[in-house]
Amino acid sequence: MKFFIDTANLDQIREANELGILDGVTTNPTLMAKEGVKGEAAIAQHYKTICEMVDGPISAEVLSTTFAEIVEEGKKLAAIHPNIVVKVPMIKDGIKAIKWFTDNGIQTNCTLVFSAGQAILAAKAGATFVSPFIGRIDDSSWDGVQLIEQIVSVYNAQGFMTEVLAASIRNPLHIVRCAEAGADVCTCPLSSILGLLKHPLTDIGLEQFLKDAKSMQ
Repeated sequence: MKFFIDTANLDQIREANELGILDGVTTNPTLMAKEGVKGEAAIAQHYKTICEMVDGPISAEVLSTTFAEIVEEGKKLAAIHPNIVVKVPMIKDGIKAIKWFTDNGIQTNCTLVFSAGQAILAAKAGATFVSPFIGRIDDSSWDGVQLIEQIVSVYNAQGFMTEVLAASIRNPLHIVRCAEAGADVCTCPLSSILGLLKHPLTDIGLEQFLKDAKSMQ
């Protein structure tokens, strides 16, 4: 399973990349705004900086909702760097745009997916990635990881090449469960990635090893 970091914060991207396990980055308008990145030129430069930091897919989200506007905006985003993946919302015009991008050699990430039916449409249109939002599904009292399992099962049965990118990750357990469910990619905050490092028995064991090593000196 590939690891993407879900942020627009350059320091967090750098820290995750230095771990040696980072495969890509996902962003969205909320994350960009959180970093104070405003204006078309500034956003484009920010994406370019991220692409220069991480050698992998970098999802850049369109802000448009009509076919023509999504295509126009997507072409501009794709021109920033070869690693850019155009992030398109799961709407009717979004599916049409994904098909257009596919036919014209532009990678896409279909976002805001909450059902297997939506995931099927995205795959039929040729999306590179499909992003089910499991945390938001959990918030509505359903099990988001079950959706990952269902989509993976459908894609395997039908031979779809679209990668299942588990999004809206809230904790380290989500990451482990998505790996078990067969997700191709997991995009998470830095805190969830670092949370995988933690276990009380590791801390206890290391403390004992260091204590014993000191006693041998």
